Amino acid sequence: MASKATTRERYADFNVEVSDHNLGLNLPQRMGKRLWLPMFLMGIMAFPIAAILGIVRALEVSDGDVATATALGHVTTGVMFIGFTSVFSAIVFAIARILGAFREGGGGIQETAGRRVLTLVMPATAKAMLGLMMMGMMMLVFGVVAEFVLAAVAGGAVTDGDAGLVQTTQSWGAWVEGVRRLGVATYLLSFALGLYTIVTVIRLQSRRIRELADEPTRG
Repeated sequence: MASKATTRERYADFNVEVSDHNLGLNLPQRMGKRLWLPMFLMGIMAFPIAAILGIVRALEVSDGDVATATALGHVTTGVMFIGFTSVFSAIVFAIARILGAFREGGGGIQETAGRRVLTLVMPATAKAMLGLMMMGMMMLVFGVVAEFVLAAVAGGAVTDGDAGLVQTTQSWGAWVEGVRRLGVATYLLSFALGLYTIVTVIRLQSRRIRELADEPTRG
């Protein structure tokens, strides 16, 4: 029975785990494999709902129902950003899934060839990708919740004729917009780090495959 022990060492410019078997997917990669499609489907469902809400809001504006139209404006934005949050998360999970495919495939080739299996230790860029995804998600979720709260407050303020509260909700809406924009930027940076990590894995595996033929098999 093959040993499950692993050691860490420096291989060229990479930190790797050395074992005699394929290590398989790590936890983020397993999550990515399972969650990318549900998150994507959630996103593409949210966008049509937001479009329908926009049409309803336009009808309310034409009917002169300012309170409902004001509330629906915030609700529509909130639903739209549920879609953005879901799609952005799906992209990060898809990147994790791609990294998992490289990890499994590269380990399988080395194990089948009877050589040591060198697996890249999760680099800082991959950890940062996950951390930034969580930060971006929190900011966008905050923005969504805030829009729903503003919908209730703004709609009531218009109904009550409270011009001061209406102005306050508009000011808060501007702040929430800033938080959402920062969340989107954070997600985009997460994508960039994920793609950089893919390049790092390809560099490692290209180097490793070229030297397999010259390396002795495991005893």
